[in-house]
Amino acid sequence: RARSMPSGFTEDMILKAPSRNIMNQLARSVLALYSYDESADDTSLENVLRQSIGLIARFPLIAANAFAAKRHYFDGKSLILHNPEPELSVAENILRMIRPDKAYTPEESHLLDLMLILHAEHSSNNSTFVCRAMSSSGTDTYSAIAGAVGSLKGPLHGGANLAVMKMFDHLKENIRHWDKVTEIDQYLNKMLRKEAYDHTGLIYGIGHAVYTISDPRAILLKELARDLAKEKGKEEEFAFLELLEERAIAMFGKIKNNGKTVSSNIDFYSGFVYEMIGLPQEIFTPLFAMARIVGWCAHRNEELNFEGKRIIRPAYKNVLE
Repeated sequence: RARSMPSGFTEDMILKAPSRNIMNQLARSVLALYSYDESADDTSLENVLRQSIGLIARFPLIAANAFAAKRHYFDGKSLILHNPEPELSVAENILRMIRPDKAYTPEESHLLDLMLILHAEHSSNNSTFVCRAMSSSGTDTYSAIAGAVGSLKGPLHGGANLAVMKMFDHLKENIRHWDKVTEIDQYLNKMLRKEAYDHTGLIYGIGHAVYTISDPRAILLKELARDLAKEKGKEEEFAFLELLEERAIAMFGKIKNNGKTVSSNIDFYSGFVYEMIGLPQEIFTPLFAMARIVGWCAHRNEELNFEGKRIIRPAYKNVLE
């Protein structure tokens, strides 16, 4: 359930120090909450559970207020803040708080709820490892969760959903015929060879460190995106995105020629779904954080209470070529 912030927190920490990037504001706010907790350094199971529930509940409110501040101070829009309603679900409160008119449909809240579930946990990943490594040192909950937020911000991790949408917008403008495989392949070829788009050699949303044949989350999300595209009149864009997925996988194998199989990941369609729901791109990655904090907190509790309380200390081997 949504929860209120400490007295004066929103004014002092968010409105007086707005940020262009909501993820940075989220990390800073998490660290600041340490000062409002009389048992901030207590790492007992009972206390960490209390802290975890508090942070899970407050993430949507922090992100919504940070988004409102960003719109006002950097985009010149009216400053409109909405308090959460305790009887509403997390998804309903998110939609209610970020929209000036507080309006949302049951279908939108249901779909966002499914998105939050799909993003909530994914075992071993970069941000979870950051949280577990920091937790293994015995640090406080606020520091560990803020570290995970910083990791998730990266475009190769949680920021990938936004990176996919920016790439998709670019491809819509630079590929004239959305149904022509030859034209699509030529442009993706240039991207993989670092000759086009952002010259990184990456196709965002394609490939995963663990999944190769398929990402089960992406399969579920793709079908949600297909149904929603029909409802929203976005079938042409969905067909283009689906063809991009197919050709990107094929071109990756052809250009890289390393014997590896790749698939799309959950980020390939998540931004498209968020956009169809009418959510602004600035909160795509914060939405990921609102979901993933559940997994971070679970891993932190496991690390503190069931892993022998040994610090995680990675080893490095220097290799001279």
